[in-house]
Amino acid sequence: MRPTLSVTNLSVCVLCLFSAVALAQEHHGNEKTTTTTTTTVAAESDKKPTPPPADSVTEGSVTVEGGKAIAYKAVAGIITVGSSDAQDATLGLDGKLLPDSGVDLPVKLEDQPATARIFYTAYFAKGPDAGTRPVVFFYNGGPGSATMYLRMGSMSPVRVVTPDTQHQFGGPYKIVPNQYSLLDVADLVFIDAPGTGYSRVLGKDAFKSFYGIDQDAGAFDRFIRRFLTKYDRWTSPKFLFGESYGTTRDAVLSATLQQHAVDLNGVVLLSQILSFNNSADGADGNPGTDNGFFLALPSFAATAWYHHKVPNQPAELEPWLHEVEQYSIGEYATALLQGADLDPSKKAAVATKLESYTGVPQALWIKANLRMTGGEFSKYLQDGSDTTTGRLDSRYEGPHIDPLSASADYDPFTEAIGSAYLASMNAYAHQTLKFGDNLTYKPSAAEPGFNWDMKHNGQGGWPGTSVNVSADLAYTMKVNPKMHVLLMGGYFDLGTLYFGATYEMKHLPLPASLQKNIEYKFFPTGHMVYVNEEALHGLHDRTAAFIKENEGGQ
Repeated sequence: MRPTLSVTNLSVCVLCLFSAVALAQEHHGNEKTTTTTTTTVAAESDKKPTPPPADSVTEGSVTVEGGKAIAYKAVAGIITVGSSDAQDATLGLDGKLLPDSGVDLPVKLEDQPATARIFYTAYFAKGPDAGTRPVVFFYNGGPGSATMYLRMGSMSPVRVVTPDTQHQFGGPYKIVPNQYSLLDVADLVFIDAPGTGYSRVLGKDAFKSFYGIDQDAGAFDRFIRRFLTKYDRWTSPKFLFGESYGTTRDAVLSATLQQHAVDLNGVVLLSQILSFNNSADGADGNPGTDNGFFLALPSFAATAWYHHKVPNQPAELEPWLHEVEQYSIGEYATALLQGADLDPSKKAAVATKLESYTGVPQALWIKANLRMTGGEFSKYLQDGSDTTTGRLDSRYEGPHIDPLSASADYDPFTEAIGSAYLASMNAYAHQTLKFGDNLTYKPSAAEPGFNWDMKHNGQGGWPGTSVNVSADLAYTMKVNPKMHVLLMGGYFDLGTLYFGATYEMKHLPLPASLQKNIEYKFFPTGHMVYVNEEALHGLHDRTAAFIKENEGGQ
């Protein structure tokens, strides 16, 4: 197995990867705050956990595109969930045992059943329709990544401004009112996964109870149902919005909610991956599975086009990409599927064609046996100028760490934006939300003992096989045929491939009639579409239209 680019938890947003600031008062327009007490109570002994911080309630206003001012209430708080439905039923919303639970906890905290304190920020628009508006639940991915990217970069009432395709100075960072906030059409709930952000896991086997595909979906399912109860929003139209591994969560969570009688109006998948064999890097460790290689070619070509490495480069990207897509699933896929039976002359012809699309020399494609990973492509595309190309957003670039490495050593994109998002999240939480002054905001759950359980007991498939949650999404769509799906992403994303995501949707085990419930929108950006303001504008408009189209359940 050739070395591949490692995936950091700063990504995804990720995989939305998935994952220091002075916040001037004038950046918040006419925001004002009214805050509940956030004093924490010290534990009496090692028999009791320290209570979570109290909710902080603040008020603000944001003016969205078109000049409409929206007054809102923001709640930064904690909802505690159990590690199973049975345990969850014994807990109040504050995580304390209910009086009639009939449960006696072990004396020591480390022996008590695992619980997760999940941090969220909810934005409720004020007005005559308060309480009946659609609710959208947002989360990033990783797995094990906090939702600081979507919260501080996409469609909340504020956003951090970073220079597109550049690694800016280390501060100060600029946080501004967000004219592209989705608050114009829905109430918004941003959720940090257990163990990330201000969310924490406690009790016996806490990591095993929440760090895994099914465990994670169960925690989010219980959080959403508790949120609907706490704020009396059971009858509101409900939408999920996941990014990167968050789209993997979308599929499993939608099925889990459905099994608990929670119908969703819609699911938004941003930078999707449902089958990990469709990754630009995943197939390299699974010989005989070639999907990831031919599905990556259009993104390789788009990247080469952006960096002007395509011989006889076409003037427009999208029409040319359609040609590359057809070649990918045609001659290229056919050549890969032949394996050792591929004729050498045919192999050479395919390698020449690949060079014409990517600018990577034919000889390298021959040496790679026509199978180049995303990490290798990021290293070789601009190798002559000692430049590594970005992974999650391949418009970004930076100097090689090791010029002799076989694969990219780092991702210039995540290095360029991570600090700005973390610093801005801390400043915004402390100064505006009035939450977390004495707490550490964790951008990632990665720490000693962190290990994500990739086994999945879902709709179809066998536990222990390569992760593929497509059947979960298909199940939800079949049993809830009114639910619609919106797939969006970026052409310059080598982490979650736009063509791979399209391929997954076209191969869902669905009746043909339900394919009409799936809509598509792609942007000339990367994994975190919203780092480009023009794309953020388009992301808002397409998502807002999707919510309006489906809030009535048509």
